Amino acid sequence: MDIYKSTIYNGPNIGIYAKVNDDFIFLPHGFTEEKSKKLSEYLQTDVIVTSVANTSLIGILTVINNHGILLPNTASEDELAMLKKKTDLNVEILDVKHNALGNMMSVNDTGGIVSPSLPKEVLNRISDVLDIELIQKKIAGFHQVGAVMATSTTGGIVHPCLLYTSPSPRDSWASRMPGW
Repeated sequence: MDIYKSTIYNGPNIGIYAKVNDDFIFLPHGFTEEKSKKLSEYLQTDVIVTSVANTSLIGILTVINNHGILLPNTASEDELAMLKKKTDLNVEILDVKHNALGNMMSVNDTGGIVSPSLPKEVLNRISDVLDIELIQKKIAGFHQVGAVMATSTTGGIVHPCLLYTSPSPRDSWASRMPGW
């Protein structure tokens, strides 16, 4: 697979503003139609232009896999309705104190790691919406697990300090993430 180089708002922080799964790329308003088309063709996905909580911070505020989308409690009803209408995914608002959901968990299509900062009472809801198994764990000492790791169905990348804070990168949690 080739690498596609791009920017969003003329900056390098793509993960702050965009999310992707196997079927869709979620982009903020103001992204050029030409760039949207190129990304869509390269990733072989449909483009969904949206906002979350009336911001362009899609990557930070959402959690997305091929089964569902979690939105923060600051998302509007219009945003929720539009994502439900344009996707066949489970789309729900997660009412928790921390609204940067993308920073608080890292998921793929079978498993996920959720920050211990999120209340245990919401784990079943997250699991149901995303149709995955979950564990709560800090990664490399950080509560913001989604900010220090990224996962897919074939593997992932994780903060290098994990090697020093864990007996093995193949801990029991890693065995739940296919490809690890």
